[in-house]
Amino acid sequence: MAKISAGGGSPTLMGGDFGAKWLSGMGIPELKKSPTGMERGCTEYKEELTRNRLVRTLIERKDPSSKEVDEPTIRRFLHARDFDISQASAMLLKYLKWRRTFVPNGFISASEVPNQIAQNKMFLQGSDKKGRPIAVVFGNRHFQDGLKEFKRYVVYGLDKTCARIPPGQEKFIAIGDLEGWGYSNSDIRGYLGALSILQDYYPERLGKLFIVHAPLVFMTVWKIVYPFIDNKTKKKIVFVENKMLKSTLLEEIDESQLPEIYGGQLPLVPI
Repeated sequence: MAKISAGGGSPTLMGGDFGAKWLSGMGIPELKKSPTGMERGCTEYKEELTRNRLVRTLIERKDPSSKEVDEPTIRRFLHARDFDISQASAMLLKYLKWRRTFVPNGFISASEVPNQIAQNKMFLQGSDKKGRPIAVVFGNRHFQDGLKEFKRYVVYGLDKTCARIPPGQEKFIAIGDLEGWGYSNSDIRGYLGALSILQDYYPERLGKLFIVHAPLVFMTVWKIVYPFIDNKTKKKIVFVENKMLKSTLLEEIDESQLPEIYGGQLPLVPI
């Protein structure tokens, strides 16, 4: 039998069929039980597994070598394409083809990018509060010295950075330091090439990009590059005012992990 609890106002019915019939007879619609957080989590997990399996089936059908692709990679490509299975599969197949041709040995060696390394413009050390490795790039040390080698260097740097991402984390953060940047450092083709590599072949790897010490003259180049940045990446880019530099970085990075040049304790370590 249904139980009715007292306490004023409308009676609270407790009991399956009788309660439902009583509500219906009174013209009151039966309330549906909302799913719990755990139930929603289980549903989302099952949906993710289904999407991953569908993507894997599609890519293995067209490229047998894709059997080596792990689940986190499939998930990143799905996320980059708003969980559209067809688009994510096409993007992943494009990546696999590119990787075989551009990185045939599976990695870029230092001997393939000597001129870029000599510019001493990229550093990698420390982790932010989420465990994401930190890359620091100095724009005033970059000079046009062959687009093909520069693209190889971008892959060289991204691979080394991603190799430092710990289990359970999938992203890195970067600090783009533009102090002293001038037109002699401007390289539109290089910037667009690097952007294309990051967005097309390393989706959902960038967690955040802090652009610091940006001179006014840089904004001329930024206006050219900005339209080519996808919306997901745009949301990860933060221009930091000089007076807010240390406090902004400390929101994401402990002082013990912050480079010395930004008021932290870690010396810069070349990649």
